[in-house]
Formats: sequence, structure tokens, C-alpha cells
Amino acid sequence: MAITSLDQLDLNGTYTYADYLTWQFSERLELFKGKIALMSPAPNRQHQKIVGNLYVPFFNHFKKHTCEVYIAPFDVRLPNQGTQNDKVYTVVQPDICIICDPEKLDDKGCIGAPDLVIEVLSPGNSRKEMRDKYSLYESAGVKEYWLVLPSEKTVIVYSLNTNGKFEGKQPVTETETIGSDLFSGLSIEVREIFS
Repeated sequence: MAITSLDQLDLNGTYTYADYLTWQFSERLELFKGKIALMSPAPNRQHQKIVGNLYVPFFNHFKKHTCEVYIAPFDVRLPNQGTQNDKVYTVVQPDICIICDPEKLDDKGCIGAPDLVIEVLSPGNSRKEMRDKYSLYESAGVKEYWLVLPSEKTVIVYSLNTNGKFEGKQPVTETETIGSDLFSGLSIEVREIFS
């Protein structure tokens, strides 16, 4: 049976990526360990401008590189019980992600942890990004996670340590330059992100 309306789903139910692929409605959502996480219908203009300002330097940096840069909507499946669609319970759409292993890419998106993920906070998604996605990305093995806070014009960079746990650095502010522990030579003026 085709699912054409969000009302047809049990918001407390548990779903897989196989289920997700059958849904034919316009509402945007993600799956966190099988549970539906509703997304805003469309990000606000400031959010989209920040994503664009971040995408351009990453795109330029990786033009002649095997790593690829993707922006939402782009499905990232984070498997923990197998890679078959009916075994994947977590599907997220990061604002920006960088994937360096071409084996993780297929026609549907990415299967496995991206190397770097960037999420831009928006009103209403702070808890989801700061707690839920932080935990998902850490347990999936995302090597670097950037959390962008537009209201404070800062970026917090978390790097995965050898114990598989994120370590945060001092927030990078508007007057500074941000780089990546993973990708040498990548340098972005933080004020340009928020301009």
C-alpha cells in the first residue's frame, strides 16, 4: 500500500529505510534509530545563505580531489545492523557532508558515515542538532562535525578521537579563520560564512 500522507504513519512506530523509500508525501523527515524526526518544511533564508556560503569554499577545495561535497536534501544512511534497506534504521539529511570513500556513494545517496558533516542551527532544530544528531554522528564514526550557530556567529568543531568520542574545540568566532583537522589547506574566514 502506497503511503501518500504523513497521517498514514504511526509517529511512534519504528521504520526502516525500506519503508522510507515507499513514502510519497511532501513533508520532509529523517529517521533516528527507526523513529520519525520531522523536519521544517523549508529552512529560512538566512539558513540557506549560510549553507551556500559554506558550500562554495568546500566545493572549490575539493574540485580536483576524490572527496565529494553534497548539500541537503541528500540521504545519508547510517547502518548499524547491515546495509540492506530493511536493516537501516537511521537516515539523515545533513546540511552539508563530505564523503571521500566512493564506495559509500550510490544512486540514493551515502551509505555509511561521511568524513565531515556540517549542520546549521535554525529555530526549532537546536535540540535535534545539538543532542540527537551529535550522538548519531558520533556513534556512526563521522570524523568531523561542524555545528554552525547563526545567532552567535560561531562554529563549533567536533573531532572524533581514537576512542570513538567527539572532542569539541573552542568555538570559532566571526573574527577568526576556521580549518579542518581532516583536510589540510582548507581555510574559511568565519565572517564570510555569516555575510
